[in-house]
Amino acid sequence: MNSNNFRMPVRRLTATAAATVLAAGPAALAGADSAHATADHGRASAVVLRTGLDVSLLNKTVNVPLTVSLNEVRAPQSAQKTALTARLDGVDGGRPFSVLRADVATAKATVSSGRAEGSTNLAHATVHVPGLPLLSLIEVEQVTAKATCETGKKPVATANLLGGVTVLGKKVTVSVGGPTQVKAPGVGEVRLDLSRTETTSRTAAASALELKVSINPLKLNVAEVEGTVTLAGATCSSPAPPPAQQEQAEPADPAADVKPQGAPAEADLAETGGSSMTPYIAGGAIALLVAGGGAVALARRRQG
Repeated sequence: MNSNNFRMPVRRLTATAAATVLAAGPAALAGADSAHATADHGRASAVVLRTGLDVSLLNKTVNVPLTVSLNEVRAPQSAQKTALTARLDGVDGGRPFSVLRADVATAKATVSSGRAEGSTNLAHATVHVPGLPLLSLIEVEQVTAKATCETGKKPVATANLLGGVTVLGKKVTVSVGGPTQVKAPGVGEVRLDLSRTETTSRTAAASALELKVSINPLKLNVAEVEGTVTLAGATCSSPAPPPAQQEQAEPADPAADVKPQGAPAEADLAETGGSSMTPYIAGGAIALLVAGGGAVALARRRQG
């Protein structure tokens, strides 16, 4: 009876635990698979243009975000669209406006065994922001970016500006040593950072140009445009090395007369401190003692 009362809770507990494991299993496995895929295969991405702009309107107290991207890809993908347009409610009657036009605009991201790479190429490109339909924010001849991550090697990030740059209608010389400030009276201000790269032990990131924009166009119902524009960006993360194939040698069989360290000795040996021959020696001594006692008794009888 006591045995049955004991077994029932154990069975119920086992069933509850099994149900809990089954319920949690898919989520746990999904997370493990995701982490495993990220760690094993690496990552790569590329984008030709990305904007994060906040557009303030003249006749409203609200801000309209302009968050768009062109040819943003993640491995394994590629894209080569050369034009991007957008619409914003309240800007120029809701009509579409051109954000970027280029002769070449390609992005490519690849991941293979032991290698992940993202790359972009942008040539003869013009970028516009809301409120400046005729004046371009920036014009570039060519910009490129590449991020390469290989297993067991230091990641590499490169970004290049090839040819001239025009910002708010002004030709400028962009320096690698620091940001370039461009001011246009009655229009606004742009800060340019050239060839930003960053690497860690397993990741790399590159962008050819990053612009911090502060424009006051006061046209097409646009009062102010603030935010960032990135041209030619690429990132990667190294694939993890394959698990090491370690050969485990089979342990040698211990000698038959060797006892594990700390093993208790047999009772008779522990008490006497003798060797394995002790029982035989003791037996022989007893036999000799008995034989000697018999001889003494026989001699006494004869004397008597």
